[in-house]
Amino acid sequence: MNINVKPIIEKTTDVAKRNPRRLGGVFVGIVVVAIVAWLILRNRPVEPYYPVVGVETVKAGEVEVYGDYVGRIQAQQFVEIRARVEGFLETMLFEEGGYIQKGQTLFIIDPTLYKANVEKAKAQLNKAQAAMEKAKRDLERIQPLYEKNAASQLDLDNAIAAYEGAKADVIVSEATLTEAELTLSYTSVRSPISGYISERNVDIGTLVGPGGKSLLATIVKSDTVRINFSMTALDYLRSKSRNVNLGQRDSTRNWDPYVTVTLPDGSIYPQRGLVDFADPKIDPKTGTFQVRAEMANPDNTLLPGEFTRVKLLMDVRENAVLIPSKALEIEKGGAYIYVVKPDSVVERRFVETGPEVDNNVIIERGLATGEMLIVEGYNKVKHGMKVRPVKDGQIVEE
Repeated sequence: MNINVKPIIEKTTDVAKRNPRRLGGVFVGIVVVAIVAWLILRNRPVEPYYPVVGVETVKAGEVEVYGDYVGRIQAQQFVEIRARVEGFLETMLFEEGGYIQKGQTLFIIDPTLYKANVEKAKAQLNKAQAAMEKAKRDLERIQPLYEKNAASQLDLDNAIAAYEGAKADVIVSEATLTEAELTLSYTSVRSPISGYISERNVDIGTLVGPGGKSLLATIVKSDTVRINFSMTALDYLRSKSRNVNLGQRDSTRNWDPYVTVTLPDGSIYPQRGLVDFADPKIDPKTGTFQVRAEMANPDNTLLPGEFTRVKLLMDVRENAVLIPSKALEIEKGGAYIYVVKPDSVVERRFVETGPEVDNNVIIERGLATGEMLIVEGYNKVKHGMKVRPVKDGQIVEE
């Protein structure tokens, strides 16, 4: 009810001006009007004030938990090409930095000496074979004579020994020839794997091998790379608590720990890598353990040796309660949230928190789905206070 006393005051004032003798009565009238207005306003009901807070309905769903680490790219294979025999480098048969096929000839070392050794070994083998044939014929002549008592036991023993010795010489000569041929083959340096080759480490005409420089070049097989990174002991314990064994396949779950990496330009590399190894021991100096993932690199976008940011899928939580981090109040005694009960009364509640996911936190215990969580304005409320909850711009009715 609104009472406007201004017209009454103006009217009484005008009357007083026309008749000063009535001024006292006018004053009394003004006081009476003021008292009546005060009595009316005092009995008017005052609407209570409730703080307005923003709320969200708590929901549960599947949540993927990731960890961020610093990793290093490593080639799947890194092979050093070395000279296995001594000699002068004659020829280089590849383009530096090019792609090399397995078994491709890369270098030729002067084979002259080693060819001569092969020929010498062949001649020794022929000589040994001729001596063995002669010893065999001698034994074949002595054997029947001995049976007819025309030859002594000593003659037979000498013939047998000569034949056995000649056979041994043949075996030794064959081994020598095989060794010489193998050594000759080392003068043609071939690639043991397919991959990209580095620049050569020696020039043509350089003495290489055991007495000289032996490292000729390196070959990197990087169509598949390995991502090495370190995880903390706390990460390990959290994984074990969820029965997630890194580096081991588990047929009981429908997902496997995988990694993605960030390229130098900030973009995410499209390939994913599966974790295939986790070190079974902790480094006591750093409190971390090594983890490795293998990732396809068909276009050689990832370069061995470079550092990168690694994002690892560590866990998939089903029916997890996830709330915004801003709705959480952290104190020395623990973590708290504010919940609006059905009667619009605030309850300050202790909760047990889990991993952080982006700007949200998983609540392990203390909060159920369907409850109304205060996400805006909890700093102006207290436990037991009644509030006006607002959700999506609309006041939530009791």
